[in-house]
This record gives sequence, structure tokens and C-alpha cells, in this order.
Amino acid sequence: MSMRTRGITGRTGTGSGAVRKGLVAAAAAGAVVLAAGCSSKAPSADGKPDADGTFVVGYSQANNAEPYRAQLNQQLEHFIEKYPDLKLLPIADANQNSATQVSQVQNFIQQKVDVLIVSPNEPDPLTPAVEQACQAKIPVIILDRDVKTDCYTSFIGGDNYEIGKRAGERAVETLPDGGNVVELRGVLSAQPQIQRHKGFTDAIAKNPGIKIVEQREAKWLRANATQTMQQWLQRGTKIDLVYAHNDDMAIGARLAAAKTKAGKDIQYIGIDGLAIPGGGIRAVQQGELLATYVYPTGAEEAAATADAIVRKEKVEKKQILETEEITKENAAEVYKKFDVSD
Repeated sequence: MSMRTRGITGRTGTGSGAVRKGLVAAAAAGAVVLAAGCSSKAPSADGKPDADGTFVVGYSQANNAEPYRAQLNQQLEHFIEKYPDLKLLPIADANQNSATQVSQVQNFIQQKVDVLIVSPNEPDPLTPAVEQACQAKIPVIILDRDVKTDCYTSFIGGDNYEIGKRAGERAVETLPDGGNVVELRGVLSAQPQIQRHKGFTDAIAKNPGIKIVEQREAKWLRANATQTMQQWLQRGTKIDLVYAHNDDMAIGARLAAAKTKAGKDIQYIGIDGLAIPGGGIRAVQQGELLATYVYPTGAEEAAATADAIVRKEKVEKKQILETEEITKENAAEVYKKFDVSD
């Protein structure tokens, strides 16, 4: 099994962590039973285009409500257009519901798409559905979040453990004398959340004076983070730094604290680093966030990989994408580098 690692600027790392079991029965009920398991490499497309000469690509997105995923969708649509042999079907939004996403994946299988792209909401429920696609000889690209099977053609995503570790190192640098940290976590069963949490906690362990005094699942959503931060502040929790697993939650927490006396000294760290007007890079540039970390969408790589698949070209089994730490010093430069608004 080969792996292409573009590396995280100046550092390397590996992820770890466990995922909770959930909704497996819902996935398994519609999945084809694999009598002898499946091979570690999913089959390639059959090389037969649609009647109009194009190869059909289906994409099941975990949740369109997050700015990161909305940007991913737009970029994928853009980059797919660069390959005239590819036709992207309307993107399916699972709305953070794994049972819904299983049904979407099975629907794409029934449509016999030439390439299937999946950003799993949770790994356990989506694993049987991905194996069903593999059994149907449909190449699968796993984008951003992994599943518990090797029966896919290519995985594309960032190193979430290393991103969390670097965020933790930034927290240690910011709070050399110790302090209270609150953590706004994504969906608890999702691998990015698990790895971002572990990387952060491993890093801050170097300073025993830094304590995570509160942590809660906010499911990647700004509204949830705002409400949670309000509750923490209302009960008098002393907070020196907020570590949020995406920029939208960090911004939501800051909105909650901005009108309070205690909020003026709180620092915020996020993840995603989107080069959009309301994204994390602008928030860092404007002094709203202390730092954020670019979490590449993988859209460009997914489009290129889909094209290579239908052309029967070899693709890498794992494509690990690089990140960049964004602080006020380099925010303008990084924004320009990743801005795709044109």
C-alpha cells in the first residue's frame, strides 16, 4: 500500500485514536454481505463512458452546513469542470446523519456511477456501504474522513493529529505560566475530531500548568459553539484560551464572549484556514483568532484522482495533504496563496 505524503510544513506526524460504534446496523441492512471480504484495492472503473461520452462522478458530503464543506463543494464543482470527460452529479448532503448518508451511497451504487467520492460523517456506519461499492466494482475516493476498511481506491486528507499537535504547541507558547483551556470538539465519532483532540492534549502535556477545564461536542457548528461558550461563561468558568476544532466554532465562541467582561483577555485557536471573507485566515488577520491551520479541502486532488481512475492510470492509495500555521504575521500572504475566488 503506497502513501504520498506531502508533509506538514516543517514537521511530520501520525494520527491515532478510536472511533465509537454507531448506526452499523443501518448501514449493514442495505449493504451486500461480503462472503470472503474484499481486497485492499478497490477495482477501477469499467472504462465505459455514458452515452454523452462522460464518466459520472457521485459525491456524498457529510454536511453542507459547515463553511469548510460548502467551500469543498464549490471547489470540487470547479475542478471537475477542468476534466471534460467527468460529469459530477448533484452533491448529496447527508446533513450529519449517517443513516441518510448510507442511503445516498447506496443510491449512487444503484445508479452505477463510474467514480464515487465519500466524505464520511462517521466511520463505522459508512464502512459497510463503502465495501458494498467496492463489491459493485465502483472505485471509491474517501475524502477527508476515513473508514474502517482498505477497500477503496484512494484516501485524500490532512494529518489531523499533527494539526492538533501544532495547535497545542501554540497554546503552550501562549500560556507559558499555565492557564485554563476549553475545547470545542467536532462530531465525537469522527476521526478528524479524535485526532485533533489527541494531538492537542499530547502537546500541552509538556506544560502541566495548562488544564482543559471544559470540553464539549459542538458538531463543527458555530451556533452550537456560541451556546456552549455562553453557558461556560455564565457559570463563571475562568477561560484563558479556546481551542476549537474548526474556525467556525472558534468564531462562534468569540461572539459569545465579546460582550462579556471576561471575554476581552481570551485567546482563540481554530482549524481550517479558509481563504474566504468570513473564514479563519481573515479572522486571524483581524486579530479575532490567535492562530489557525490550513486544512486543505482535497477537492483539486479528488478531481485529478477521479480523472486518473477513469483513464485507468495508477493512483496513490493514500494522499496526505500539507498544512500551514497561520498567524497575524503571515495571514495576508497565506490568504493570497489559497484564495480561489477568481
